[in-house]
Order: sequence, then structure tokens, then C-alpha cells
Amino acid sequence: MSELPYLTAYETLDLFRSGDLSPIEHLESLIEQVEAHDSPLAAVVDRRYSEARTEALAAEQRYLGKGDAPRPLEGLCIATKEEQPIAGRSWKQGSLALMDEIAKDDHPIIERIQNAGGIIHIRTATPEFSCAGFTHSRLWGVTRNPWNPEFSSGGSSGGSGTALAAGYAPLATGSDIGGSIRIPASFSGVVGFKPPFGRVPGLAPYHLDQYCHDGPLARTVADCGLLENVIAGPHWRDIVSLRDPPQIPREPMGVADMRIGLCITLGDWPVDAEVVANTRAVAEALRSAGAQVDEVELPWTTERIWQAARAHFGAIFGPGIAEIEAEVGDQLNDYTRAFVATMKTELSFYEGLVEETALWDPLGRLFEDVDILLSPTVATTGLQAGNTYIDEPVVIEGQAMQHHIMAMMTLPFNLFSRCPVMSVPSGRAANGVPTGVQIVGRTYEDVSVFQVGAAIEAAGFGFGSPDWRPVLSA
Repeated sequence: MSELPYLTAYETLDLFRSGDLSPIEHLESLIEQVEAHDSPLAAVVDRRYSEARTEALAAEQRYLGKGDAPRPLEGLCIATKEEQPIAGRSWKQGSLALMDEIAKDDHPIIERIQNAGGIIHIRTATPEFSCAGFTHSRLWGVTRNPWNPEFSSGGSSGGSGTALAAGYAPLATGSDIGGSIRIPASFSGVVGFKPPFGRVPGLAPYHLDQYCHDGPLARTVADCGLLENVIAGPHWRDIVSLRDPPQIPREPMGVADMRIGLCITLGDWPVDAEVVANTRAVAEALRSAGAQVDEVELPWTTERIWQAARAHFGAIFGPGIAEIEAEVGDQLNDYTRAFVATMKTELSFYEGLVEETALWDPLGRLFEDVDILLSPTVATTGLQAGNTYIDEPVVIEGQAMQHHIMAMMTLPFNLFSRCPVMSVPSGRAANGVPTGVQIVGRTYEDVSVFQVGAAIEAAGFGFGSPDWRPVLSA
């Protein structure tokens, strides 16, 4: 049996059922891991240990046959992103401006995890208002990458990515408005799934924003599917939440005869050579697994993607933060204020929609010929921990990017939000930071994305390899 903090969710549940592990032992092993290693990593911002111990004791009784039968996540510890509120607990969202904020309602994800028997023992760090592709703030400090603490674990779900890689929990939650699940999944060497729009219910008002998604992260593809099955489906709070979500199997079918389009640059994206090499290694593994993998091209430019996204953010996300800035601007982080300024654009929201339509057309046509699009998740091999990239751009292969978020290749698939997208590990760079590939499915075809992710993992990438684990400092 592997060390307790690195058991998969499915392994843990199997051991609960057999009586070889108790929910209390599981919880205490994770608390010990957090307290031993989180001081330099700063992934955990809220410890819910007392309540978790009470819930673990109750779960243990269910497995002993006393009371109701165990539920799908019974006794399993889960890290949740602090942005997703828990009624009665603090809801600071990384901001000094919300130091005294107490949540009135549970996020639908929180409600479903707890109704399924999951135990939320920790809540994880975000950048302020989740508006960056890194995770640090004046409130919570710098969240670091356990593979190399000189680098960020990405954002905005960076605390969840670090928590998974460091063995704090087998499952975690995140949200994704420009890549915020997939970016930390890639940099942290774990799995992250951006469900298609409406698959997982959210909270007002951003549940109406088609760029915005809540979803699962895990160390393995199967575990990611386990959590997705619990949180997906309609909820009365969310008018766009979809009925009849597909069930993700524990052991999805293989990829024989699947048609996969490999697109390294998504048009004109500069991509670090190590990222390219690792992406090609994944493509070759999929060929060996029986998939038909062919290189394809898309006529996109980073400039067009950026302008279309700014029109959207400038109409919704930017003004939402600007209201807070107008009241307490001096309390906000420099990158938060810069975000508001950057999203002011002459392109109207309508003109942005026109541009999004034009950008979708070649991808829509491509999906007539392929089942999956495969590309790098991020184009760079890391962001320096604590760097806001306001005064200096991210430079990739000699090209300065328009904004640090454009060092990621995730944003197009928030524009095209009905596509399910998963990031899985593809290897590591020379600096020790993991790299990832994103698996883009046709609209609302979630299961095929998990099939390809499982095949990549089975080929020895990520936690599918026995030696894939960061060395943690005490």
C-alpha cells in the first residue's frame, strides 16, 4: 500500500469499505502532511479540522454498518477553493477588502460534496478575486510550487494544485474563467477538468458568464471523474445548469481508432522547446495506444484571442472588480488594479462576440474530422513565485506576451466554453516544474476527454508513474 497521503480517492474508498483503513486515519494522515509541509508552500488558508474530525467519526460508523449506508464520497477528505463559499465561514477571496466577510450560503459544489459524504478539511489559496494566473496576495502571501518553490503553482486555483501535489488531499475543487483549473493542474503535475458551460452549477452572478466554470482537480484521471460525477447536474440556484450529466466511468475505454488532432502552437503561440518535446512525447504515447494522431493547424493569433477575451472581461469580470476598487482601491493588490485597467478596451461586447464566432469557425470545422484536439496547456515552463509580471512581460522563445495569462494556452477554450477540456501531466522541464497537455473535446462530449486522459496516464505520465512525486521540505 502506498503512503497514506498519496493514496488515490478510489483506493481510499476501497480501503474504507474493506475495513483496512478508517476515515479518521485518513484524515489524521492528511492533517499531519499539511502541518509538516505547508508553512513554506502557503496553500492552505482555512483549516476545518474540528468539524472534519466529527464528520470522519460519523463516516466510520456508516462503514461499520451503524446508521445509513455509506455515500459516494463517504469519509473522503477534499480540499476546496476558498472562492467557493461555505455558509458561516470566512469568505475573503484573497482580499484585505473582504477580511470580515462571512458567507451566507454554500456553493453548490460544497453542498454536493458534503451531501455525498465528503469531508472538507482544508480550504485553499487563490489570488485576489481569482483574477490572475498565479497565486499570491497581500492577505495570504505567496503560494509556491512543491516541485520547485522558486516557481508558482499557477492560478487561480493554485492552492488546490499545490495541495494535491503535496499530498494534502486526494481531491480538490477549482474554478476556471481563463484557465484557472488547467494552469495549476499543469504547473503542479496533477489533473484538472474544465467542464463544459452549465455542466457544474455555480453561483450568481458569474454562473451566467459563459467563460466561467467550476470543476474538479485530482492526482489521477479516474479520481477527477469521481468528483465530477458528484458535482455535475442541475441545481435550483443556477438557471444554466444542465440536466442528465454523463457518468464518468472509473475505467474508461481505450483510445483505439480515436482521431486526435495535435496542434502545438494553436496558431502563432510561441511555445517553449521543452513543452513542445513533452507534448510530442504524449502524442507518440497515444499513437502507441492505438489512436490516430495527426498534426493540424489553426489560423488563430494570440492578438485576436486576447482582444476577444478583453472585450468579454471588460464587460463582465473587470467591472465587477472595479466596483470594489472604487470603494477600497488602496487595499487591493497591484495586479488586481492592473487587471481592471487592462480590460478596458474599445472593442464592444457585441464586437467581441462577432470575433469569438469567427475564431470558433475553424475549430468547429476541425471537429468534423477529429474527436479530440491536443495541445500544450501552458506555453512556458514556469512563472516565478511572487512575480506579478506587471513591469516585465513573460517572454517565450524571444517573444514578449501581451499579458502573463497569454503565456497559457487555456484562454481560447473559455471563449469556446461548451468544449470540455482536461489538463494532464506531460513531463517536467529542466527546472523541475511539470508541464501539461490539454485535451479538448467536442462540445459536451465529456467522456471522450476522460478516455484520452486515462490513456496518457496509463502510458506513465503524471501520477501514473510510481516516481512522480515532489520532494517536500519540512
